[in-house]
Amino acid sequence: MYFISPTKGKMDIDKMFQDIMEFVEGDRQSNYKLMVGTDSQPGKSVCFVTAVIIYREGKGARYYYRKFCNKKVLSLKQRIFMEATYSIEIANQLFEKINQTDKKDINIQIHLDVGENGKTRDIIKEVVNMVLGCGFEAQVKPASYGASKVADKHTKSMANIG
Repeated sequence: MYFISPTKGKMDIDKMFQDIMEFVEGDRQSNYKLMVGTDSQPGKSVCFVTAVIIYREGKGARYYYRKFCNKKVLSLKQRIFMEATYSIEIANQLFEKINQTDKKDINIQIHLDVGENGKTRDIIKEVVNMVLGCGFEAQVKPASYGASKVADKHTKSMANIG
């Protein structure tokens, strides 16, 4: 599994985490949020993109993403729960790495591609509770831009791949 940094290219999760920590070290006075969000796009297969964003509050951000496809066509509910599961998986790995540093105050949020308007409104409570049960903060649309904007941007180009 590798991630892509738009400015630095391919990197594994360890290199990505190192890059995130270098960004944080660049301004120790700022507050940071680490956001993980996944979006999917059905096409010939279902393509998923997980985005990791490190946000320096009021002073910019860096992001990384990974793409992968699943040949099986899933229902909307299954896709939303898979998106949340993929985000939680990466958030857990990052949480473990953060706990080995002196930056334990970095808040990790899971950005979910669900909202009060649209077809996903009926499953918001279920998917948010899943994230909360795993110990992470959950964001839904319109605040879940990690999934609804960053990851979504990279799923659009994949819709007909696979």
